Amino acid sequence: MNQRIALVASHGPEAQAELAQLKQRYGDHAPDQADVIVALGGDGFMLRTLHRHQNLGIPVYGMKLGTVGFLLNQYHADDLAGRIARAQATVLRPLRMQAHSESGATVEALAFNEVSLLRQTKQAAHVRVSLNGVVRIEELMCDGVLVATPAGSTAYNLSAHGPILPIGSQLLAMTPISPFRPRRWRGAVLPATVEIKFEILDPYKRPVSATADSNEVRDVIEVLIRESTEHTTTLLFDPEHNLEERILNEQFVV
Repeated sequence: MNQRIALVASHGPEAQAELAQLKQRYGDHAPDQADVIVALGGDGFMLRTLHRHQNLGIPVYGMKLGTVGFLLNQYHADDLAGRIARAQATVLRPLRMQAHSESGATVEALAFNEVSLLRQTKQAAHVRVSLNGVVRIEELMCDGVLVATPAGSTAYNLSAHGPILPIGSQLLAMTPISPFRPRRWRGAVLPATVEIKFEILDPYKRPVSATADSNEVRDVIEVLIRESTEHTTTLLFDPEHNLEERILNEQFVV
């Protein structure tokens, strides 16, 4: 059966040029009338595509025409429909962030990679960390702290020396960014069912921002994070280089 393909691309000249070629070869449908979305670009564009179209409930097949491309397949113009038909599906469950700001506003956002808290000034952030209502760290002094999904554990989390999590492991990584106190705490691996609360201590003197993927909220006083039970997104990968294999390989890069 022929699948209806929606083609989307980043603004880069290479991606735009290939977009035009693929439209001529395979046609093009609006995302809300398609069976699958094909995204051309890098990881940043892929994340934007997931956020923009996740309510449609259709899978996304990415092809790398950007810088990193961890969430994408290699670009080949030939046999696109066949590659999609043979692709393996990986279901992602994003994090749901609920951020309360000093102004009284509450912002909710989803994160497929991570939710990160970062200091806004030269002074270190002071954060109280609670899991399921139980305080685990009374005062974490750091530049920031993040919570990553398995799919996002090889991104910002890895650069902050956090653990790589196998896809489908139903785990989250909590990783501090440049921690000062407690001295020996370097993060935690948590069950995906946990509810995490970060409380900002002295937010006026030590302001902190919270970011869900690229959605930033400044001057937060409290941030709640949990895995979303209402949203899922399906990524498609070529069988010879699926996401599970990529994440496994990352653990053996020297």
